[in-house]
Amino acid sequence: MAGSFELFTDEELKVRFTLVAPDGTVLAISGPYPDKRHAAAAIKDVRECAGTGHIKDLCPAGT
Repeated sequence: MAGSFELFTDEELKVRFTLVAPDGTVLAISGPYPDKRHAAAAIKDVRECAGTGHIKDLCPAGT
């Protein structure tokens, strides 16, 4: 089963989304968007990039 994107309005009335795993774990929370249209466009971008994105290790050595 795939995860889902959930849209919500934050305390500053900006639209954000969460990426939620099938078990309900929140995997990511977006930054703020002015409206649902912009948030939906960002979700589309995430869908296109996430499967092919490279991992960049920015952790200090030895961690």
